[in-house]
Amino acid sequence: MSELVLCETRNAVAILTLNRPEKLNALNYALVDRIKERLDAIEGDSSVRAVILTGAGERAFSAGADITEFSQTLREGPDAAVRAFVRRGQSMTARIESFPKPVIVAVNGIAFGGGCEITEAAHLAVASEQASFAKPEINIGIPPTFGGTQRLPRLAGRKRALELLLTGDTFSARHALEIGLVNRIVAHEDLLPSALELAGRILRHSPLAAARILTAVTRGLNATIGEGLEIESEQFARMAPTRDTREALDAWLVRRSPNYQAR
Repeated sequence: MSELVLCETRNAVAILTLNRPEKLNALNYALVDRIKERLDAIEGDSSVRAVILTGAGERAFSAGADITEFSQTLREGPDAAVRAFVRRGQSMTARIESFPKPVIVAVNGIAFGGGCEITEAAHLAVASEQASFAKPEINIGIPPTFGGTQRLPRLAGRKRALELLLTGDTFSARHALEIGLVNRIVAHEDLLPSALELAGRILRHSPLAAARILTAVTRGLNATIGEGLEIESEQFARMAPTRDTREALDAWLVRRSPNYQAR
């Protein structure tokens, strides 16, 4: 069996490619597990400082869950389906959302269902002008299960999210940009270069500071403003005594480029 998630590293950026193009990169259980395994390895690799997620083939980032596999599990009963399908998918999107290194999704084609939920969970997203999105779970009689009922309303607002969730309609990259699901739209041939350029602009800065920002934002989104400010203070306190902070301040004072060492 071919590798389900290809991995290539370019200039401290790991490019993970979902590799089931013959199935439109549908998220079967093995692919979901492999995504998490790849992220586990990347977290422990200090030479990698950012991640780009994209899809193999010209048609799809990911068409969503593998419905054939899911339907077989559902026949075993709701408990089995929650355990094998829902919790597995939610664990994957939570891992992406809470990952301590920036995760950028490069949406190269359709991003339906679970593919859209990966986009929602990622820190940043760049979409090809050929990309399209949908929340089609209602078409098979279920709600989204990988976090889509929770993350999309936080991104797009309650009413705009509910229209997409309740109709199952396909929507364009332009609409995804308008509702805050993606950061930008680029020509199809510029998709990966644009994602790499965005990663490069992040990599100019301290990886420790980036991790603290990601933690503060991710944890703070589900907190009150007061709790969020405490989280922000905690992340500052963790960063303040580091060599990277001293180096950044020293470099700024004398107008030179900093030399970060992630410590």
